[in-house]
Amino acid sequence: MTVEVTKLSSGLTVITDEMPHLQTATMGIWVGSGSRDEQPQEHGISHLLEHMAFKGTERRSARQIAEEIEQVGGDINAATSFETTAYFASVLKADMPLAVDVLSDILSKPAFDPNELKREQNVIVQEIGATEDAPDDLVFDYLQAVSFPNQPMGRAILGTPETVCSFKDQNLRAYLDRNYRAPDMVFAATGAVEHAAVVAEAERRFGHFKGPAAPVPQAASFGGGTRLEARDLEQVHIALALEGLPQRDANLFSLQVFSIVVGGGMSSRLFQEVREKRGLCYTISAFHAPYADTGMFGIYAGTDAGDVKELMRVAVDETAAAATNITEAEVNRAKAQIKVGLLMALESSGARARQLANQILTYGRALPIEEMIARIDNVTVESARAAGSALIARGRPAIAALGPRKGLESAETIVESFKRRAA
Repeated sequence: MTVEVTKLSSGLTVITDEMPHLQTATMGIWVGSGSRDEQPQEHGISHLLEHMAFKGTERRSARQIAEEIEQVGGDINAATSFETTAYFASVLKADMPLAVDVLSDILSKPAFDPNELKREQNVIVQEIGATEDAPDDLVFDYLQAVSFPNQPMGRAILGTPETVCSFKDQNLRAYLDRNYRAPDMVFAATGAVEHAAVVAEAERRFGHFKGPAAPVPQAASFGGGTRLEARDLEQVHIALALEGLPQRDANLFSLQVFSIVVGGGMSSRLFQEVREKRGLCYTISAFHAPYADTGMFGIYAGTDAGDVKELMRVAVDETAAAATNITEAEVNRAKAQIKVGLLMALESSGARARQLANQILTYGRALPIEEMIARIDNVTVESARAAGSALIARGRPAIAALGPRKGLESAETIVESFKRRAA
């Protein structure tokens, strides 16, 4: 595999990775702008814009966008996160120019037809309603809000029914013009691609995206606190977070290893102790989500109201213990899991395109796989323990839970428990 990078005069970065064994290609535009780039009155507009991009342009109707890609057997989609928005397509090698044309069209000449906008606003209201009916999803929105109170990083990506329905076409155009700037955009193409051909298409289709970099979003500040909501549910859904590390922190991989040891799989401490030995839940996991300027370490579980107190006590104890007695075998197992995840991305054009685009947005360059593996290999038992100890020492836990009231009462004790350990 050969990664090639070209920066166009507009500031747009074009990156490709030719995968000769494939007959298909994935390409897309990744924008370094997501929900945290929204102003207070724009809550939910980045996600709405992603939806509206597919609802017609000056040249194509919404139906034509779908049919032109699917009639050649391709697929087109998009995704919005806190910090990025991506629009991507997978097609046969010969259909690469068509895919680039469609991707360019939906971002360059969106129609924002009022009737389509009204319909799509209603679709997103239904999407928000679906989240409200899924407590294992909703608890993470609550956790994000408690972790980053009164700031863009703490607001749900989907927005609210009120904010989503308030937007007009001029709001969408203003947001697009402000945030979709070439210096903050990456065109990535992987699979059956040729770099020169991709650069030529990108120059022709995206060359008009100009201007300086988009405004820097508000810095994130981890707050911590509690949000408990009584609901008539069979289980208590509970999530806990501590302030983690940003994407470029030197200790990032040590903390990633620590989080996997704590709750990253069936061999993790939480899974083995909480589920396998004690039978306190069906689902329990730990994770670490790094962002540009902060991060979030979290634990999630769903359990019977009567088991919340024991489950959370064990979760706190196991997390704290890992910071002092994590073993070499555990570290090696976690490192292997991370390596496999990275290497599997090399076998999928879609995953590889996403990986490369995110590296450009994060580091300003593509990271050789050898460098990434070396960073993982540099994690030691001592560095993983130190990352866990620093995590706990930062204190200020955030906790979100919803379910039967009697289970919520015992959930509050987790906050004080972590505060005592951090003191």
